[in-house]
Amino acid sequence: MTLHLPDTRPAVAALRRMKAVAGGLLLVAALLFLVSTVVGNGDGAWGYLQAMSEAAMVGGLADWFAVTALFRHPLGLPIPHTAIIPRKKDQIGESLGAFVRQNFLTEEIVGAHVAAAAIPHRAGLWLAEPQHAAQLGEEAALALAGAAAVLRDEDIRAAVAGFAEQRLAAIEAAPVLARVIDIVVAGGQHQVALSSGLRALMRFLDDNRDMLRRRVSEESPDWVPNWVDDRVFTRLFTGMQSFLADIASQDDHEFRLQFDDRLRKYATALRTDPATITRIEDAKRQILEHEAVRSWIGSLWFTLKSAALSAADDPESDLRRTLTSVLVQVGVALRDDAELQNKVESWIQAALRHVLRRYSQDLAALISTTVARWDAAETSRRLEVQIGRDLQFIRVNGTLVGSLVGLVIYTISQVL
Repeated sequence: MTLHLPDTRPAVAALRRMKAVAGGLLLVAALLFLVSTVVGNGDGAWGYLQAMSEAAMVGGLADWFAVTALFRHPLGLPIPHTAIIPRKKDQIGESLGAFVRQNFLTEEIVGAHVAAAAIPHRAGLWLAEPQHAAQLGEEAALALAGAAAVLRDEDIRAAVAGFAEQRLAAIEAAPVLARVIDIVVAGGQHQVALSSGLRALMRFLDDNRDMLRRRVSEESPDWVPNWVDDRVFTRLFTGMQSFLADIASQDDHEFRLQFDDRLRKYATALRTDPATITRIEDAKRQILEHEAVRSWIGSLWFTLKSAALSAADDPESDLRRTLTSVLVQVGVALRDDAELQNKVESWIQAALRHVLRRYSQDLAALISTTVARWDAAETSRRLEVQIGRDLQFIRVNGTLVGSLVGLVIYTISQVL
């Protein structure tokens, strides 16, 4: 596998310069040794120069060998224990992964850094700004739209329909209906509905008076005079309208009281009477099994998807505004509520511990497996580019320190 790293030309140039410096010092030492040997024959002061330059060459060559042996065989010779990085590349990767896991990917170290970052408070500060919340809301809406676009409609439709049918089938309809009746009766809405229904019935009778009169005539015997039918119909019609008007206008009318009492008893039966409960459950099942209802349930996904995509695409939609408002509220709470911050921090730390316990070895293995896929020669070259310049200082120091050590040793030998 070839490494694809940033442009290394500046680092390569710097490495070459340092190699030139280190090599130049070694060459100077060699020239001084040659001059002191040929010209001075090692006598007098020339002896000191000869010893110093000789030791400088030994130190410089030794360190050149050591530095070069890290990356390749010196002079191309297969000397044992050289070309360490190309030869030990995989082991280096494994050791590096283990080092990172043991010294960096620990609960104590990572947990302390995460705690010091004060993530909940900083997230709260950021989210409390409406423009930031709006930005995050926009990203969430786009993600929602993207997810809805890639999902298979038929699969989701079937899943949504199945879930809705299961949930509706699991709901006990009788107690729910009883609760609805309790709420309606407690608020007096049943009497309001009764009044509206009575007035509507009165208007219906008025609008269809002529039709009703003809119907009476059709049902009346032929020997009964029309004027008798008129009087009978008028009396009945007027009495019916008066009765309905009395009920609609009198809050304490006996009919209203009976209506209220029957509703309350029916709510009680919905809770306690097995026969009533069974009838309601049978009715619910028949409704759910009706083809029109099943078709409507199956279309829920398409309705939800269309509404979600439309709302996500509109910055002024209720969805976007509500999402932004909720995010701002969450941000304010995280910013100002120390107890909430501590709770969120504990969730983060728990998640972090879970990840490190289960996946730290996998994270460290990412290093070793990645290094194992690298080309050995290319890896060595790249590493030399990155750290070789600093290693050249070893050669420089070896040359200089060697010269000083050689001078000291020669001086001591002369004194003795």
